[in-house]
Amino acid sequence: MKDLFGKAILDYQTNNSPEDIITETNISEPDELSVEYLFRGYEEMPEIERRALDLAKGRVLDVGCGAGSHSLYLQNDRNLDVVSIDISPAAIKACQLRGVRDAQVIDVTAFDGQQFDTILLLMNGAGMSGRLSRMYDFLNHLKGLLADGGQLLLDSSDIIYMFDDEEDGSKMIPLYSEYYGELVFTISYKNEKEKPFDWLYIDYNTLQNVAVAVGFSCELVQEGEHYDYLAKLTVAS
Repeated sequence: MKDLFGKAILDYQTNNSPEDIITETNISEPDELSVEYLFRGYEEMPEIERRALDLAKGRVLDVGCGAGSHSLYLQNDRNLDVVSIDISPAAIKACQLRGVRDAQVIDVTAFDGQQFDTILLLMNGAGMSGRLSRMYDFLNHLKGLLADGGQLLLDSSDIIYMFDDEEDGSKMIPLYSEYYGELVFTISYKNEKEKPFDWLYIDYNTLQNVAVAVGFSCELVQEGEHYDYLAKLTVAS
């Protein structure tokens, strides 16, 4: 991994001539993401993210923390104990430079031995499971990181809108994967290209089915303006 996403974050933090990140999927054209967006404050965040941060409580694990904007708000404005993790060494370096107190380079699937009252998977953090078939083990692992009464807050999107309509009103979905929300992402930055990787967008009903199968209760907290939503998972009693 070239860590291009993290490099863009660190470039912005250190004023090292940052450029836009170019993202592309197997079903969409290249799109530009301004790295400045990753450094937004609470007031600039989408309503779904603000709602998740408002619901956060106790000891928090911020999974895939990126530039650390969510962590910083919870740490500085909410006075919560936050552990921030990401697989990107450069992003974690930027978090540390920004003042995130406990920022660690680690894959959440290898993270163990601690428990949290809130686990955050924001900006479609559940997508890191990559494939729907891996979501079961992914959520089951996160369940083991929750303290009694803990909550898992995640947002995602139903990307069915991206597919064309058939004459009968159904959607024209290519048969390249077991689930239409499974995409292959490519990231480019400063004329370098990252190795393609799997990413998952999961609709709420499918998430609920997976969550219940691994012992969670699943609640739809809020729906966004464009097929996105915030869900809260708690261990079923």
